Amino acid sequence: MNTVSPAWHAFCARTRAALAAPLPGFAAQREMMPPGRVVPPDLSGARIGAVLVLLYPVQDAPTVILTLRSDQLDRHRGQVSFPGGRRDPTDPDLTAAALRETREELGVDDGALTVLGALTPLYIPPSNYLIHPFVAAAPARPTFTPNPGEVAGLIEVGLDDLRAPYTRGVAAMPITRNGTTEILQMPHFVVGPHRVWGATAMVLCELLATIGA
Repeated sequence: MNTVSPAWHAFCARTRAALAAPLPGFAAQREMMPPGRVVPPDLSGARIGAVLVLLYPVQDAPTVILTLRSDQLDRHRGQVSFPGGRRDPTDPDLTAAALRETREELGVDDGALTVLGALTPLYIPPSNYLIHPFVAAAPARPTFTPNPGEVAGLIEVGLDDLRAPYTRGVAAMPITRNGTTEILQMPHFVVGPHRVWGATAMVLCELLATIGA
C-alpha cells in the first residue's frame, strides 16, 4: 500500500482547485500551436476522444508520463502523445474512456488513479478529433506494462523540467496536411532525444499555466 506524502497530497489538492477554476484555454495552448493551424467554426462532424494526463510523484516532484506511439498505428505514428483514444459505446463518459485507454495502453491499474479535473478540449485537424484532456494522479509511480501494438516507448518528464527555458524550442519539421508535405517552423518541448509538439505540447502548455509554479 502506497503512503501519500504530505507534499504530494498538497500538490494534488492545489491542482484539483486550479482545474476547477476558469482555465487559460487557448491563451496558453497557442504557445505551442503549429503554424497555420485552423480550427473550423463547426466541430459537429469531429470525432470525439479523450486523453489522460497522468501525474505521479518521483521524490515528490510532479512527473508526467508520455508515450511514443507505435509505428503499427494508422495515425500519428512515431509521435509523442498522451494515452487516450476514442470513446467506446461501453464507456459511460469521456473520463471513463480516458481511464480505459490508459489501462489498455500502459497496463496501469486505473482503479488506483484519482481524476483531478479536466483541461480545455482541443481540436486536432489531421485526424478530425476533438480531444478532451483529463488530469489524474497516482499516489506513486505506477507499474507500467505498455501494449507493444500501441506504444513503442515511455517518456517520463518532470513538470519542473518542462518549465525550464532550455526545454522549449522551434525547429523546421516536415508536416503533411491534406496529402501535401510542408516544412514548418514547429514550436516544441525537448525531452531527451524527443520533440514533443502539436496537440500534446499544447495540452502540456495549458497544464503548466493552470497549475503554476
